[in-house]
Amino acid sequence: MGSVQSATLTDLIITFLRENFIAARSLKEIKTDESLLDSGIIDSTGILELIMFLEDKFNITIEDEELMPENLDTIQNLVSFLSSKGV
Repeated sequence: MGSVQSATLTDLIITFLRENFIAARSLKEIKTDESLLDSGIIDSTGILELIMFLEDKFNITIEDEELMPENLDTIQNLVSFLSSKGV
């Protein structure tokens, strides 16, 4: 797929969150280093929706062993994780 700029990935993830989760719409700013779960932006079901979106959007597979906060809990972690997957 080729490498996507991290700023573009960040914008893409924030847009997805705003379009799909009510809590994200009401926030003036979504901080890239804030826990998506702890801040209430998404819940465990939302994580699954996010994973499905990322897999479809970037034609990648996210393995069960990769489903950990270090990869998915913040936008920064997501961008780093996607970069490690070659996105």
